[in-house]
Amino acid sequence: MVRLLCFVLMLVSPLSAEAQSAVDPDDLILKVELEELSTVPFEQEMILLTIHGIYKRHITLEKLEQPDLAGLNWMQLGEDHWYESVVDGKTVKNMRRRMALFPQEAGTLSIGAFRHNLTLLDENNNWFEHTIQSEPVALKVNPLPATDAWWFPVRGLRVSDNWSNAPDQLAKGEGVLRVVRISALGASFDMIPPMPELTSPSALIFAHPEKRLVDLTPNGPEAIAFWRWTIMPRNAVSAILEPIEFSYFDTVERKVRTVTISAQRVAFSENGNVQPVEKHHAVPAKLRSGTILLSGAVAFVMSLALLVGKERRLSGVTLRIWMERRRLLRQMRQSGDKGDFIGIRKAAAALEKLVPESAGRDAVLRVIDTEIHGRVLAGVNARAIARRLRETF
Repeated sequence: MVRLLCFVLMLVSPLSAEAQSAVDPDDLILKVELEELSTVPFEQEMILLTIHGIYKRHITLEKLEQPDLAGLNWMQLGEDHWYESVVDGKTVKNMRRRMALFPQEAGTLSIGAFRHNLTLLDENNNWFEHTIQSEPVALKVNPLPATDAWWFPVRGLRVSDNWSNAPDQLAKGEGVLRVVRISALGASFDMIPPMPELTSPSALIFAHPEKRLVDLTPNGPEAIAFWRWTIMPRNAVSAILEPIEFSYFDTVERKVRTVTISAQRVAFSENGNVQPVEKHHAVPAKLRSGTILLSGAVAFVMSLALLVGKERRLSGVTLRIWMERRRLLRQMRQSGDKGDFIGIRKAAAALEKLVPESAGRDAVLRVIDTEIHGRVLAGVNARAIARRLRETF
């Protein structure tokens, strides 16, 4: 048996060697290219790298192995892109992989060879293994410039300041949610500065945990951070929020820039607690009660008609949900009239199971929770809070 196995191996080995030697080096090419930069990059500055393979042979299996990228953080920008092109009048396969590199130390860093392990077909349609590799590449990196500020190198930066509702037109006792969105091209999410402390001498400020994510684009990763606060004036009618400021290094223009989000006034509306008073002519009691019943019936029918229009059909389940929602909204209004924050919160918790999420609801619920848990909010008006919360359901 052993002799037979050796004989088979002797027959197979020459065929395999012949198949391997039949591969023309020009048939399989793997190149690694760093993007051209106008100057030597600093530490942590993004550099784009492209791995490009050109294949004139039929490939049945493949696996690309990357070297140990010592001194570098990296991200792969999406899946490998395979496509066809024409070389010397013949159609060839191409593979392209894009990576973003972030050097973590200064000096000359070496990017070792990438290896592409391929399974090819020979002239007799037999499989055999073949590996090609790229040439090593050197990357020169400058040390961080001397600065006491947070080092934040980016190719492009966008900042937006959004509010759940008009910050200077709040109802008495109402809070507002502020969301600052930072979007940085050419950065990882950990490179964005920490969420600043929002300050004001005359406002209650509740900081939410910040959220961070990264979007992979062909031009590099785009890091995104959300800084969020719920804000409410304290005792006064209005409060001023201090400006927010941070700096970043523009890697295109090669200069440090400063972002300043100006001071913002947060205020209760002057007539936020005043309900408009309408004059009514005297109406006989019987006519008045009949009018109330008729109005209620009309409102009920119109609500059902709207519900049917949205649901396309009216089922017993839909009707029960509608009636339960009406009951809970009425309960919330009654709790607000009594100054019962716990009652308002219980009604809100039950309603959240029936009604989809709302952007402005979180800010109002946070004010209620603060009141319930003993952190007294001077001047909080339960009726105004209940009215604002009911609008989100």
